[in-house]
Amino acid sequence: MTTLEKAKLWLTDTFDKETRDAVQSLIDSNSPDLEDSFYRELEFGTGGMRGVMGVGTNRLNKYTLGQATQGLANYMLKQFEGEEIKVAIAYDVRHNSKEFGKLVADVLTANGIKVLLFKNHRPTPELSFTVRDKKCNGGIVLTASHNPPEYNGYKVYWNDGAQIVPPHDEAIINEVYSVKFEEIKFNGNDDLIEWVGEEQDDVYIDACIENSTYQNVGKGNLNIVFTSIHGTTYTTVPKALEKAGFKKVDLVREQMIPSGNFPTVASPNPEEPAALEMAMDLAKITNADIVIGTDPDGDRLGIAVRNLDGEIELLNGNQTNTILTYYILNEWKKQGKITGKEFIGSTIVTSDIFFDIAQKFGVDCKVGLTGFKWIGKMIRDFEGKEKFICGGEESFGFMTGDFVRDKDSCGSILLACEIAAWCKANGRTMYQYMIEIYQELGMYYEGLINLVRKGRDGAEEIQNMMKNFRENPPKEIAGSLVEEVKDFKEQTNFIVSTNEKKVMDDIPKSNVLIYYTQDGTKVCVRPSGTEPKIKFYVSVKDSVTSEADFREKLKSLEEKINQVKEDLQLT
Repeated sequence: MTTLEKAKLWLTDTFDKETRDAVQSLIDSNSPDLEDSFYRELEFGTGGMRGVMGVGTNRLNKYTLGQATQGLANYMLKQFEGEEIKVAIAYDVRHNSKEFGKLVADVLTANGIKVLLFKNHRPTPELSFTVRDKKCNGGIVLTASHNPPEYNGYKVYWNDGAQIVPPHDEAIINEVYSVKFEEIKFNGNDDLIEWVGEEQDDVYIDACIENSTYQNVGKGNLNIVFTSIHGTTYTTVPKALEKAGFKKVDLVREQMIPSGNFPTVASPNPEEPAALEMAMDLAKITNADIVIGTDPDGDRLGIAVRNLDGEIELLNGNQTNTILTYYILNEWKKQGKITGKEFIGSTIVTSDIFFDIAQKFGVDCKVGLTGFKWIGKMIRDFEGKEKFICGGEESFGFMTGDFVRDKDSCGSILLACEIAAWCKANGRTMYQYMIEIYQELGMYYEGLINLVRKGRDGAEEIQNMMKNFRENPPKEIAGSLVEEVKDFKEQTNFIVSTNEKKVMDDIPKSNVLIYYTQDGTKVCVRPSGTEPKIKFYVSVKDSVTSEADFREKLKSLEEKINQVKEDLQLT
């Protein structure tokens, strides 16, 4: 079926007049958007879907959301037959998120499913917490994380508060794709909606404080700058900081206003220093010790602290998580809580320093595929056998304890500020604390290269790049021979020196490649699951003996990452 033929199917009475008119306009104007809007179905992946808003099968709209929710409802009615089913729904600040939240609620209630619907924007981790706190069978959040303003998305959670994983994910996907648009039940029953308001914020914040703080040292003397970057955490983080005892908190007022346009930034992504520029400018005025920003749905956090030159510097995700993880485990050790049956969680693209930290403190480090749903799965798989302490991934996500089963900026911010306050009270900075960790365990430094390739042609180019890297792996990277090639799609680990290929079936299949060189350099190649890009995660390492040595080693490791880019032709 051609793209035009697919589009004409949306001109029938199954679709409302507004949708039909928009599709007809695309056809009449021969718009280039017609091809991208209809050439495929918007993928409902293993955690949900994300895409540009608009009409068409490859867009996020009333009908693609309705199809996804009807499929989910069909699956839940089978899984929980005879039970009262409850689903919590939250949404971020993006355009149409609130309307989409009500639309999704209507489809569920039309199928006899009770809904707990937040009255206003709330962070994703609060949704995860609420699923368990209110004993729901599942949860849904309408968000596109840090994507550009034209995007929105839909994530599904199961009754443990974590995003769906096998076997539920594939089963739900099958149900979704079996739903015809004319089968969607849109006429909801408001009697089945329970509205959730600010009272739930306090329950969530109290849990964050209980699970994410260890000592009360110097909190009244720490200068904090916080920005929600127009996102949802304006509802929770300032209140949490105050309740936890932090007295000196300055807010970037212009960015505390929720807006799907994200008007003061090019991208609302705290991974990018530019997103925190206004906060860093304020930090110069207030002499802040720490700057914090969160993404629109409030699960990621960016932390900037004063470096060795006294300048505010954004830490990368691995650096932040190194500090948080080491501190937590050290506190657990001091309290005598480590018995050898504890673990931390990480991912295959995250720094290997977490293996070193785990070994130092006598806990296990479990590793999963990219995404916090796999850390959530670890918690469920080992519940009652091993205690989960904390987990993180390189993309600015961290979680403390298992009260939230997704990355959680609120609890992580409380922990980071506690560490910064403790460091200041002891005459040092958080940055110096990081260097001390590196002196003990070895210094790791990472770089991320994103190659954006949009549309159908871009998707094909990414496929071809992965094919080439798989069939023609590099023999040498940055002057060091490649020793291991891990292929998570084929589930193999090829040892170059012995020509031995080992089976890796402890992690599910995924289109990811990792190269390890003899000097410990690590390069991971992975197509993004949510954006039109292919990602290259580079990690290099060295030893460090002092702050002065750190400066030199940092410079040499940065140069080495640039050499990796050149060798793999990523510049």
